[in-house]
Amino acid sequence: MKTSFFAWIIILSWVLISNPSPVGSQEDPGRFIEKKHHELAEKERHLKNEEERIRNIEKEVEIKIQKLNRLLNQIEDALKKQEEIRSERIEHLVKTFEAMPPEEAAVRLAGLEKSLAVKIVFKMNYKKAGAILALMEPKKVTEFTEGISRTEKKIPTK
Repeated sequence: MKTSFFAWIIILSWVLISNPSPVGSQEDPGRFIEKKHHELAEKERHLKNEEERIRNIEKEVEIKIQKLNRLLNQIEDALKKQEEIRSERIEHLVKTFEAMPPEEAAVRLAGLEKSLAVKIVFKMNYKKAGAILALMEPKKVTEFTEGISRTEKKIPTK
């Protein structure tokens, strides 16, 4: 019997410690609801401010993306113009070398930078290119032929 009496005292003590509620210490239910309502209103205001801040950031990001796209288009246009100018210059050189006597063209092409000479020979009329290559040193012809075989048409990015 002593054990169960002590067990009841321990249980009662635990209940009182874990759930203290003396009669005058609880808040007024109306005041508690008002406090919770105020907290919810404050959280809602904070969330609305955060949503507005996020919308502003999204607008800024969108504006920056638009600016970057315009800049990218300008760069692409500039590169396209540069490529057109380079292509026109190569075409001019091709016509110039095609107009030369094959012996003279062979000597001049052999003295050019390999990549430029390969571009010129690649774009030349094949009969004229053949006549010029026939007059060149076999080692140079091999280099040009290998360079031409590796020449690829550029694939547009858009």
